[in-house]
Amino acid sequence: MQLDIETLETTFDLVAPRGQELMDIFYARLFTAAPAVTPLFANTDLKRQKAMLLSTLVLLRKSLRKLDAILPTLHQLGARHVAYGAKPEHYPVVGRVLIASLAEVAGEAWRVEHELAWAAAFEVIAHAMLTGAAEAELAAAA
Repeated sequence: MQLDIETLETTFDLVAPRGQELMDIFYARLFTAAPAVTPLFANTDLKRQKAMLLSTLVLLRKSLRKLDAILPTLHQLGARHVAYGAKPEHYPVVGRVLIASLAEVAGEAWRVEHELAWAAAFEVIAHAMLTGAAEAELAAAA
């Protein structure tokens, strides 16, 4: 799949200065859109969780032009999320919420093409993470 790297970089750079606000909006939206995931964060330091997610997004931004190099990291991230209780059906919700959160922070600068670029990127990221999750589940079952 061909990603619109320019759009992804530009839009991330647009919202990055408001990263903490992005994380606050993301988690508020996530818990509203998918209340069933709230218990997955019961024993989590949410401030630390927000910092980790933002760091992951920054890493992804820096890696967009060499996405193949980050695939093993995404596989490992997906494998770790199995232990946290993440399910495959959570991924589409997270993607929609992330994109909506990016749009909210970007405000009037957000365009339809930005949403399409992020949806395509999230599909690639989720696929890599789900691959890692499936591998972890197979290893655990063996």
